Amino acid sequence: MYLADSRNAPYGEKSKEQILQLSIKNVEFLLQKGCKLIVVACNTATTNAIKELRASYSVPLIGIEPAIKPAALNSKTKTVGVLATKGTLSSALFNNTSEMHASGIKVLDQVGTGLVEQIEKGEINTSKTRELLRNYLDPMLSQGMDQLVLGCTHYPYLLPLIKEILPENIKIIDSGEGVARHTKNVLQLNDLLSGSDGESSSHQFFTNGDVEVLKFFLRDVSVPYSAQFLNF
Repeated sequence: MYLADSRNAPYGEKSKEQILQLSIKNVEFLLQKGCKLIVVACNTATTNAIKELRASYSVPLIGIEPAIKPAALNSKTKTVGVLATKGTLSSALFNNTSEMHASGIKVLDQVGTGLVEQIEKGEINTSKTRELLRNYLDPMLSQGMDQLVLGCTHYPYLLPLIKEILPENIKIIDSGEGVARHTKNVLQLNDLLSGSDGESSSHQFFTNGDVEVLKFFLRDVSVPYSAQFLNF
């Protein structure tokens, strides 16, 4: 079950209190739908609200934050770029993670202002989006970046454009696969993995934004699913 709070995006420009209240609302909705585990699939919500959410709810809550550690470990130039929202980059959790895993590494923080809005409108392969990316990536390239961390779960949709702009030797790191593996492990450890007892799975997508934009992003989904507007 996927919940897109598009009406309130981007979270990255909001205060910590606003982010926390929106995150609580989203978790409450998913719990009412019977969710047994929740992935907080937003770097900004994770870095600003995951601690409070875990203290308030008993279901497993899995967070997402920029993958600084693998970037720092693999950087040959000792220079890592992080493209993220303002809310993520200014959070205490992000700064603590950087201090813990990026000692001796130059971390180039870049706020991706406007990128989430472009993606939410479905305007990905456009001159405006390409110009925004160039403005953000070129300065990091000029400072010797050899690893780029995508610090927002919207940004993987921009991978084709990012790869056009960056040289082939620049490693692009997204935390999605690692989070998926961790989610499966947590489900297995708690005997919650779907299908182990013959339980069938279904895919439901909810958005309080434009359903047609959501369906555009789901165009490559190969399993049956439902997508609907939700007024919340």
